[in-house]
Parts: sequence; structure tokens; C-alpha cells
Amino acid sequence: MISAKVKTPNLNLSQVNQQLENAEASSLVEWSAETFSNGLVMSTSFGIQAAVMLHLVTTVVPKIPVIWVDTGYLPAETYKFAERLTKRLNLNLKVYQSPLSPARMEALYGKLWEQNDVKALDRYDQIRKVEPMQRALKELRATAWLAGLRRNQTDHRQTLNKVEQQDNLYKIYPILDWNARDIYQYLTAYNLPYHPYFDLGYVSVGDWHSSRPLTADDSDGRDTRFQGLKQECGLHLPKTSGEEESLNSSSL
Repeated sequence: MISAKVKTPNLNLSQVNQQLENAEASSLVEWSAETFSNGLVMSTSFGIQAAVMLHLVTTVVPKIPVIWVDTGYLPAETYKFAERLTKRLNLNLKVYQSPLSPARMEALYGKLWEQNDVKALDRYDQIRKVEPMQRALKELRATAWLAGLRRNQTDHRQTLNKVEQQDNLYKIYPILDWNARDIYQYLTAYNLPYHPYFDLGYVSVGDWHSSRPLTADDSDGRDTRFQGLKQECGLHLPKTSGEEESLNSSSL
């Protein structure tokens, strides 16, 4: 169990990133565990290659809290995949959901993903993903967050360093420099499963209504998400003032 008092270290990020520039992924996880101790958490979406980060991290920190934001709109295969990985890796899984049920949200705001509008998608992401994640980090008293972001995924992620600070929280990306070949080799080396949708042509999978297989017309794998209208759901972007207000509001 995470201690009630977790001290956040004051790091010189420029110096840290220089020191860890050529560090192996597992070494970066080890450094994170030593540096942040009980304040360290990780997240997963149980996406296509989720087994890589889950295996990599729990091999070093077996009981690390694993945050899973369940939107309530995931494909049935994702829930089954999550169950399979949770049992195999004995995950210390922490499931968080929006206080608004899918039915209630749709009654109040409609099917936001059908409105073909970035603002509607942003509202959806804030309700179903961002608020639950922010609440999870707060309740678990996280000081550092391990995430499986890679530079070749989005424009924003190309700008990241292996260790960042966002909203008073350190974020560490052990596989930031990995490519598709690295992912495949790791899955193969440890005989790890990938999401069943990979065999259906998906390179990325989230909610059932906002994910589709890759086609010849797609210039980027992220085009298959969010109707191609945006690349990020908001979990890995700094909070806006509106998101901060939502986090502290009891109106939901």
C-alpha cells in the first residue's frame, strides 16, 4: 500500500536526461523505482502492445500500482485481453472510471463521438479519461508515472524527453525510443500476447466507436483513432484550467 506521505524529489531534469540518455528501458525502470519508491505508478490502456510495458515494469517492480482507465466503451476483446494479462502478470490493477455512467453522459451530452467535432471529442475525453486518471494519480498519491509513450506515435511525443515533469508530476517513458521492430522482438522474446485486434488490421485500439483498422489511405497509425481529428486524448498533455476545475468540482 502506498504511504500517506510520499515526498517528491526535486530533480534537475536536464542533468537527469543527460545521464539517462542511453539507458536501457529496464535500467530506466530501476532508476524510477529507486528514485520515487512508493510514489511510482504506471498506466495501461490494454492496447495492441500493452504487454510490453506491463511485463517490462512488473519484472522490476512486481507490485507497482497499474492504473487502467476504463471508459465503459472498450471492445469486448479489450476486457478479455485485460483479464488475461492481469492473471498472467499478477498485476496490482487499479481500475478507474468516470462518475458519469455511459448512459447518463449520453443523456446529458449525446453521443459525443458522433458529432464530428474536436470540442465534442475533447469533452468526451475529459469526462471518460482525463478526470478518472487525474483522480487516480491523486488518490494513489503518485509522484511519478511510468507510461509507454513512443516518439514515433504523435507529433507531441516527438518532443518528449525520457523524464519529464507535467502538472507537478514526473513522467518517465522507458520505451520512448523504441520502434515497431523493438516491440515485436520483445513480445517474441518473452512469448507475450498482443491485442486480438492486431490480427484485424488495427495498429492502435481504444474505444470501439473511435478506433478502426489501418488502411492504405492512412499516412499515420494515429489516423485510425478519434476519426482522424486529433492525435492525443489528453492524458499525456498538461491540464488546462478547465480540466483542473473539473477535477476539483463535485458536479459530476
